[in-house]
Amino acid sequence: MTSTSARSIRLAITVALGGFIFGFDASVISGVVGFISVEYNLNDWQIGLVVSAPTLGAILSGATAGPLSDRFGRKTLLIVIAALYLVSAICSAFAPNYQALVIARFVGGLAFASLGIAPIYIAEISQATMRGRMISINQFNIVIGFSAAYFANYFLLQFSHSGTDLATSLGVDTNTWRWMLGLEILPAAIYLLMLFGIPESPRWLAMHRRCDEARAILVKLMGEDKADREMDDIDATLHKDPAPVFQRIVTLFSPGMIWILGIVLMLSVIQQITGINAIYFYAPTIFEQSGVGTDAAFSQAIFVGIINVIFTIFAMLLIDRLGRKPLLIIGLTGILVSMSLCAYGFYTAKYQLTAEAVEELATTNPELNTEQLSLLIGRQWENDVAYKKALTETLGQQQARTHQSHLLEAGTHMNAYIVLIGILGFVASFAFSLGPVMWVMQPELFPNHLRGVGMAMAGIVNSFASFVVQFVFPWELNTLGAGNTFALYGLFAVISLVLVIWILPETRGKSLEQLEFELKNQKLGGQPS
Repeated sequence: MTSTSARSIRLAITVALGGFIFGFDASVISGVVGFISVEYNLNDWQIGLVVSAPTLGAILSGATAGPLSDRFGRKTLLIVIAALYLVSAICSAFAPNYQALVIARFVGGLAFASLGIAPIYIAEISQATMRGRMISINQFNIVIGFSAAYFANYFLLQFSHSGTDLATSLGVDTNTWRWMLGLEILPAAIYLLMLFGIPESPRWLAMHRRCDEARAILVKLMGEDKADREMDDIDATLHKDPAPVFQRIVTLFSPGMIWILGIVLMLSVIQQITGINAIYFYAPTIFEQSGVGTDAAFSQAIFVGIINVIFTIFAMLLIDRLGRKPLLIIGLTGILVSMSLCAYGFYTAKYQLTAEAVEELATTNPELNTEQLSLLIGRQWENDVAYKKALTETLGQQQARTHQSHLLEAGTHMNAYIVLIGILGFVASFAFSLGPVMWVMQPELFPNHLRGVGMAMAGIVNSFASFVVQFVFPWELNTLGAGNTFALYGLFAVISLVLVIWILPETRGKSLEQLEFELKNQKLGGQPS
């Protein structure tokens, strides 16, 4: 590895630390949901709002981050984003009530603009032959963040039950969920400090006619000869002055760009509607539905993080070899199979309470009204919705919710390994394809002068699709049932697979400027010129 390549990689890793914080912030809520739903007596829609509040913030920031990065610079926006992560982590950990928690998480969602700005920055400092792997560093850090959150949640849950003096003195036993949210403060502070040491994007500098500064940075990143060639390519595609934001938005919808915009927005929706953020943000809740209990659900969520990391590494190694489109086809096929497996697992489940199970519940949960619960002994329900409805009608909403994990464990009869394999297969397929490929392709597809506003629009659509998935999932789970919910995600995977095969171009191995020329002339991917 040359010293210039090493510099580019170091910069990419620094900027991609924001991906780690995003991943941690996004998935740490999976361990918090059960605690706050009982403590604040939340209904399905309130739970959905707590989980999805950051995505609402992401929609707002997504509308402005790209244009702001075009105006003030990629580096400046990244520093603001890091500060927002830090403020959100502090306020979430010390939130005095449900409303304050929603607001704090919304502020953190404003920082989710890093999902768009970081790939732009990394794409703009990378050579074409390394760009896919370089941008994938951001996605790799995201999945490391996911995994770290699952490990942290499991560790804190076990520590809170340890009964040690340390757990009591730190308040981990009584404020477990606050510690889960508060751990984000440390990486957010480190990220903020590290960003002051990176240079501005050379393509942004060139776009603002600061060509000497741009070339100096490219020389450090690529060497003299490659820097000169890059500057020639950049100069050939840049307008003399950046157009106003509104004009650039109008240009996105022009005949030469509407095809590209449609492809990017398609990717933005496909990445979310197959249900990935329902899995990431509700993993322990989903595993609890299979009747394994709270501790096992948290431990199984760790496997989600591990699988995510492993298959993201595979994607990073193959994305510049196999190409973007083959990875998507393989991944979406895997998602379809995995979601079908999950749906099958829940469709074949039976729900029944035995006298022995109720007796055990009386021992392990003395505050549970087992006298009322005994009225359900011997009855059988065909699905999880009917079983949970019977529990609520018999015990009341508060008791049914407080003890839901134990009640599901006692009355659910199914092969929980089918669901575990299905979920892990889904995560592996996503990490191998939709996870990194979307973030790699989006900045590749937009031309230099439209990349900021184009990524902003893509971020809005992606965040809105993500918000819908997160917000409605608790309702889906308790109204449609787990089997129908996963079957719906499988249907979306079929539609997505057809669209990818039919429409998506390949971008592997081409410079950003070459892609701009080919896509504007609709020569890529078999489109007519």
